[in-house]
Amino acid sequence: MTGELHYLGLLDVSERIRRQELTSEAVTSALLERIRIHDGRLNSILMLLGDRALEEARRADAEIASGFWRGPLHGVPVGIKDLLWMESLPTTGGMAIMKDFRPDEDATVVTRLRQAGAVPIAKLHTTEGATHAHHPDFPRPQNPWAAAHWTGVSSSGSGVAVAAGFCYGALGTDTGGSIRMPSAANNLTGIKPTWGRVSRYGLMPLSESLDHIGPMARSVGDAAAILQVIAGPDAKDPTALQDPVPDYGAASSGDLGDVVIGIDWEYATGGMPEPIVEALRNAVDIFSGLGARIRPITFPAEAGELGQAMAILSAEAAAAHADDFPEKAEQYGPGLSNWLTRAAKLGPLDVARAYQRKDRFTGRVRCLFAEVGLVLTPGLGAILPTWEEMEALGNDMESQAWAKAFGTLGRFTPPFNLAGTPTLSFPGGFTADGLPIGLQLAGWKLAEPLLIRAGAAFQRRTDFHTRHPELVA
Repeated sequence: MTGELHYLGLLDVSERIRRQELTSEAVTSALLERIRIHDGRLNSILMLLGDRALEEARRADAEIASGFWRGPLHGVPVGIKDLLWMESLPTTGGMAIMKDFRPDEDATVVTRLRQAGAVPIAKLHTTEGATHAHHPDFPRPQNPWAAAHWTGVSSSGSGVAVAAGFCYGALGTDTGGSIRMPSAANNLTGIKPTWGRVSRYGLMPLSESLDHIGPMARSVGDAAAILQVIAGPDAKDPTALQDPVPDYGAASSGDLGDVVIGIDWEYATGGMPEPIVEALRNAVDIFSGLGARIRPITFPAEAGELGQAMAILSAEAAAAHADDFPEKAEQYGPGLSNWLTRAAKLGPLDVARAYQRKDRFTGRVRCLFAEVGLVLTPGLGAILPTWEEMEALGNDMESQAWAKAFGTLGRFTPPFNLAGTPTLSFPGGFTADGLPIGLQLAGWKLAEPLLIRAGAAFQRRTDFHTRHPELVA
């Protein structure tokens, strides 16, 4: 049964559970067995919620059998990034200093998943504090597509668990690319929503004005189903948007005849490896064939100014850790410790200018989206690197080596955190040796329905998202 179930789509398995062709208990049991066989090598899971998950699965089956169906997530196993509170369960954020923290309530997004009948099956590993490196006390996840290669950060466990067939979708968070990088690295579809579209209550913060929570899944439709449940106002989070939540599922069935997609060819392809350029050109051809109009644009990406604006991330990270760092610096891993030490040296003028640059950049992005509906870019700025290459950069995130590496890898992700605008990550192809290539669509604020419509149309014409890694016990 495991082999029959683990790579079904979320909406597919949901419908089978609703029709009682499958039980949630059987599905959950099969995935738990798959996890037990394979996660010892892949290390995606911090805490397996086995008995608890089975109990929730049996409850879902009883409700469905009685005629009470909560919706498309009812009875479906999902994963929770360990940056999000789960009542009475360890919530570490990948940090040794938080290993004994057990919140007294769920994060709002976890509450909403449970209200929708979803079955949390595991808490999933993250890099330390959602930054660039895993704490030495936590085993780093392994990419199921190629063990030697990077998993993306910081939602590394979420990316690996969904790609490996351990759950049908997972929650990730994104401050500078942490939904999109693991999605690209693991051949997944991820949605970084508009800032404030999803409540951040119960999220361990990294940079509050840049943090986003969103879904990671194996298709646009599956990701949209999760977003439908977690989006919306929240009295516990005053920054959550009050705008009503549209029907994201309905958005996935529209055509692209009225869509204008912009692409800055120099920004998107300059210095890029040929397989990424080829995947991007192929996507342009597919979107054109679907009726979308492709328009050349100039993306307002002034690398120096954007890098200086990201000082916001450092300043807000220092604020997030001020109660513990530097007083308990010995409990921090070298990567986060070095970064916070440097962040403490930022002056008030540095921070003020960073916010001013953020506002100017956001204004330029708003003007761009007055001309086009969506912008197409690669997901990563390089072919997926190896862990050896990443570790050779050292632990100083603000060193020249790190600045160069993330200026390349993360070329296309931080701009949309600064602007607070939504993005869709989706599979765009593979290299000759089978490494995933991810692509990204971006829109203006609250453009999630348009992103979903375009991504779903693309996935109706392609099969990249249906390909999965082969795991050997």
